Amino acid sequence: MTVDFDTPIERTGTACLKVDGAAARFGQSDLLPLWVADMDFPAPAAVTQALIERARHPVYGYTLYPDSLYEALLDWLETRHHWAVPREWLLLAPGVVPSLHAAALALTEPGEGIVIQPPVYGPFRGAVTETGRRLMENPLRFDGQRYRIDYEHLEHCARQGARLLFLCSPHNPVGRVWQADELTELMRIVERYDMRVLSDEIHHDLIYPGHRHIPLGAQAEAPTRVITALAPSKSFNVPGLGLSALIVPEARQRDALQRVFRQMALGQANPFSVVAFEAAYRNGADWLDALCNYLAGNRDRVRAMLAGQGGALRLIEPEGTYLLWLDARALAMDDAALAGFFTHKARVGLNAGIEYGQGGQGFMRLNIATPRARLEQALGRILTALHTL
Repeated sequence: MTVDFDTPIERTGTACLKVDGAAARFGQSDLLPLWVADMDFPAPAAVTQALIERARHPVYGYTLYPDSLYEALLDWLETRHHWAVPREWLLLAPGVVPSLHAAALALTEPGEGIVIQPPVYGPFRGAVTETGRRLMENPLRFDGQRYRIDYEHLEHCARQGARLLFLCSPHNPVGRVWQADELTELMRIVERYDMRVLSDEIHHDLIYPGHRHIPLGAQAEAPTRVITALAPSKSFNVPGLGLSALIVPEARQRDALQRVFRQMALGQANPFSVVAFEAAYRNGADWLDALCNYLAGNRDRVRAMLAGQGGALRLIEPEGTYLLWLDARALAMDDAALAGFFTHKARVGLNAGIEYGQGGQGFMRLNIATPRARLEQALGRILTALHTL
C-alpha cells in the first residue's frame, strides 16, 4: 500500500493538545511540537470511512460493544502476534491509563507495593500514588548503549512486599522491545513471590526490523498472573477516541476490574470509538506496514543527521515505538537548562527526560511520527543551536 505520510496536515485550531496546547506548555508559540505521543499523520482511510458512515446515521445513542469488535481484535492478535486469546479473557476499557488505575485498585490494597521501572511513562507513577499504593521503583540499568531490567533489584522489591508490577512493553521512553529470555526471567521472579503484572503493550505494533514483540501473556507459563493492556490508539493514531482492551485470563481478576470500572462509572461505549476500533483492526494492516517503514526511515534520518555533530547529542538506538530517546548528558546542563535549550534556543518542543523519573536526567524524548521534512527542519534547528554553544 502507498500511503502519503509526507504531506503536512494543519492541526492548529482543532483543540489539538500537541499543537494548540504547545504554547501553554512551553511558553512560546513558534516552536515545532514533537512531544506528546500522537502522530501528525492521517488515520487509516478505512477508519475515517467507518466514522463517516456511522456519522451519517443521525442517532448517536447508547451503544453496545458488538461481537464483531471482539472478533476483530482476536483475529489481529492471532494473525499479527501469533497469540490465540479466548474471547472470555477480553474486557473493554476506557483507556490504558484508566486501566492502570483500575488494576491498582482491583489487585492491591491501600499501602501495598507496586513496582515501576523508570525512566518510564509518567502515568505509571500516578496510578500508584493517586490510588494510595506504595511506589516501589526498580530503575532500568543503562550500559551506555542499551537498557536492561535489574532483576536482582526487582527481586529485592518483591521481597519487600511488592504485589504488582507495571511493565511497559515495548518500553516508553527508552524504546526497548523485551526479548524472550528477559521476559522469562521477569516472570520467574513474579511467580516466585506471588506477584501480578499489568503489561502495558500499547506500542506492540510499532516494532523496527530485526526485533519482535512478544506478548508477555502469551509467553508466561502462568498466564493468570498477567493482565495485558492494549489499544489501537498508537498503532493507528486514534488516541483521542479513548477505547482500549484488557486481556485478563483469571475470572476473579476480570470481576474485580469490572467492579472498579462500575464504581468509576466508566462503562459507557462511544459509538465512534467502537467503529474506529473495529475498522482499524479489520482493515489497517497494510497502512500499519507502510507506517512502520516510514518510521524506520525517519529513525534513520535522525541517526544520520546526528552523526556529524560530535556526540553532544546521541541517539539511543530504538527497537520499537516512534519515540526516540536522546542522550544529551554531554551538554553538561541541568534539566531546567536542557529543557530551556531545546525550547528557546532550538525552538523545538520535546519531552524532557526528567519527566520519566529516575534515570531520565540529561535525556530528551523526540516524537518522530511526523512528515520527514518537518522532522528534518526540527533537527536542523537543533543542530544550529548546538553550534552556538
